[in-house]
Order: sequence, then C-alpha cells, then structure tokens
Amino acid sequence: MIMAPISGFQSSTDNHQSSILWLLLCGEMVPSMLAGYAVRAEDSRGRRYPEPPHPYRNPFQRDRDRVIHSRAFRRLEAKTQVFTRRFSDHFRNRLTHTIEVAQISRTIAGELALNVDLVEALALVHDIGHPPFGHAGEKALDAAMRAHGDFFDHNLHALRIVEDFEQRYAAFRGLNLSFEVREGIIKHSHDYKAAEHPQLTEYLLEQRPPLEAQLIDLTDEIAYDTADLDDGYEAHILTLEQIRAGVPVFEHFLRAAVRAYPDAPDKLKFNEALRGMLNRLVTDLITTTGSRLRSSGIATVEAVRAHPQRLAAFSPEVDEERRRAKEFLYQNLYYSSELGPEKLDAERVVSDLFDYWMRNPSALPGNYREKAASEPLQRVVCDYIAGMTDPYILQQHEKFCR
Repeated sequence: MIMAPISGFQSSTDNHQSSILWLLLCGEMVPSMLAGYAVRAEDSRGRRYPEPPHPYRNPFQRDRDRVIHSRAFRRLEAKTQVFTRRFSDHFRNRLTHTIEVAQISRTIAGELALNVDLVEALALVHDIGHPPFGHAGEKALDAAMRAHGDFFDHNLHALRIVEDFEQRYAAFRGLNLSFEVREGIIKHSHDYKAAEHPQLTEYLLEQRPPLEAQLIDLTDEIAYDTADLDDGYEAHILTLEQIRAGVPVFEHFLRAAVRAYPDAPDKLKFNEALRGMLNRLVTDLITTTGSRLRSSGIATVEAVRAHPQRLAAFSPEVDEERRRAKEFLYQNLYYSSELGPEKLDAERVVSDLFDYWMRNPSALPGNYREKAASEPLQRVVCDYIAGMTDPYILQQHEKFCR
C-alpha cells in the first residue's frame, strides 16, 4: 500500500516513529501485532443482523462505541459501586469503576498481544446489567425473583439490555453487538451449563471463552480491590492499622513508600502503597498468563477455547494475596456496621417496589405493561427495577411506597 504523507508528519525515511504511528493510525500493523491466540476482528462470527463494514472502524471498535453511547452505560454514573454520594463525591461509582477496569484491561491486553479493542468493549460493557444500590440491590432483586420461582443474574440482564432494551437503531432492536462481545458478556465471569440455560446454547457454553473475555473478571477484581481500599480509607471506615494488619501485600509496599518518601504526607504514602499493590497484581497477571500459554502450547483461539481450564490467572502466591485483600474488604468494609443500615435500606426499597408493582401492574409505565402481556410479570418488574439509577428508584419509592 502506498501512503501519502499526512500534513504535520515528517516524511524522511529516518523518521521511524512517525512511520510507526502512521501505520498504527491506518490499522495496517494491528493484525501482525496480535498473537495467534488473540481474537481477530476479521474472524468475528458477526452480528445477529448483518451490517456492511465500517470504512475505518473494525467490528469491536464499533461495539465499544455503541456501548459508550448507550443509555445503560450513562446510567452507571448514578449507580452505587460501594458508597452512595452521601459519603463523598470523590468515591467511585459504577461508571468510574468501569473506566478503571477498561484502563487496566487495555494495558494487560496490549502486553499479551491480545485484541485491545475487544477487551475494551468487554470491560466497558461488563457492569451494565447491575441494578441500583450495588450488591445490596442485586441481592434484594434476586430474592424477590426467587420468591416467584425465578432469579436475577446481572450478566444475563446485561445481555438482555444489549439484545433488546436499548433502542437506538431503526433497523433492529438492541445494539446488535458482535458475537464475541455478547459471548463475553455472559462468559467473562461465569460458566453456564446448556442444560440449565438452553437459551444461551449459541454461545458455545461447552467451550472456554477467549482470553480477551477471561481477563475481564480478573481485571475487575484488581480494580475494586485497590479502589475499595482507597475509598474505605478515605471514608474513615478502614484505618491504616487495619489495612496494614489485614492486607500483607499493602503493608509490604507501604514500608517501601515510607523508606522512599519519609517526609511525604501519610495519604501520599498510602497512595504509593496502593500503586505498588496494583502494579504487582497487573504484572503478575501478565507474566503468569503468558507462562501458562507457553507451557500449554497454546497458539490459537481454538486452543484457548478447547483448554480444560481458563488460562488467564494469577500465580499461587499473588492469588493468595488477592484472596486475603478481598476477604479483608468483605469483613471490614462491605459488611461493616457503618454501611449496614444503608444496605438494609437499599434492600427494603427494592423489595417494596417489586412487591408494589407485582400487586399493581397497572402502575407500571406503558411499555412495561405491554411487555407484561407476553412475558412473566415478575421478569418485567425485575427488568424495570434493574435499569433504574439510585436517585430514580428512591423517587419511585417515595411516590408509590410512602
């Protein structure tokens, strides 16, 4: 391919960096930079409704952009991650957490020569199925559904969002995402059995997901383990002494930060320790996954899918450090006495509204009443609640349940 020079770029042959940048911008280098075990955009299984190719975006870039422009993605800004806004506007919400997951995921994917565009799309879409009020809201919604012989699963709800609920295009319902993104939505963190979920059989449930999807569950935990320590400390729920005693990997890096920056403010030393912890988790995930790929002789996507276990993983030592950090957060933050009353309120709000609309379906919005004519009422009510933001569900509770 002969390329005309771009204005602003030097065209001399010794300007190697400019040539590389131009090739990257044109997409000419992308296929050769991917490992054999990476998913290639040109090998995608396609979309449910065929569309002509875009002139300068590959299918996974289009998927990423469709997710970003969706209503469900925007609503994440007003959904709880761990803390509600009454604690601080500085703390993570579901949207900022998602952005952090995407940043970590892109870095790791690049180092492993995976498809960064697919990884980014999966990272950005991975949490859009979460209901309001974080895990407290999810727990209450699942309990309400089980009382009617059903259940709530945020991955399956995310698939319903991108397949049906989002309405942006005249030619089809949903976002019409590529097969690989839809597969990753349901398989990135959970293995579903076809016998239990026959509606998912098209997603190759007997096979492992590609590495791009396998990464997301692990980068999700890297993001929230470190971020929740930060927010918990800033909220004065976690003390420095607690964290040092309960999270040995943090203690290791804090000691290093104190030696390197003895006169720095305590919070900046804390930040340095978190950076060290995050870097250790990311670096170990890269090196361990790479080692597992080499030792298993994995060279193709098909081999990744056929492998008996997931290949993306931490080393045993770092996985134990991860486990201890997660256990510490559950014991001292997620189920803390400070957050307990808020979680109970959240569960009550979800349960009250679910029960109200089950008794009074005529109070549902018109489009949900229409859906209830062809779908079980409990599923319609569940879908409505799951899509709400924290402020909106509180408004609805005030309107119908006071």
